[in-house]
Amino acid sequence: MDRPMAHTRYDCNEGCPVEAALELIGGKWKGVILYHLLSETIRFNKLRQLMPGITQRMLTKQLRELEADKLISRKVYPEVPPKVEYSMTEYGNTLAPVINALHEWGSRHLSGNVIST
Repeated sequence: MDRPMAHTRYDCNEGCPVEAALELIGGKWKGVILYHLLSETIRFNKLRQLMPGITQRMLTKQLRELEADKLISRKVYPEVPPKVEYSMTEYGNTLAPVINALHEWGSRHLSGNVIST
């Protein structure tokens, strides 16, 4: 059985790794967006369909932040109507184990199948 990592006291002025990671992927929607993009390149409207609770404005904001952080890429096709696709970058794909672990833990949590202490 894997042992939990020992907690190290970090001076967050110097940089806390957990804080830094959550700064990039934290919030209600970023993890969900990344989860969907792990498996395929997706157009904006398809992302909205996959996440019915998100507003167009919020989705746009979250996508821009993820793109600015180089976790996803945005490709615009010169067509009418405009076609825009989003996909994971190589850097973003390094989050795959984290996102998949969150998905697995969330599934267990929702089913009530969690370890009780």
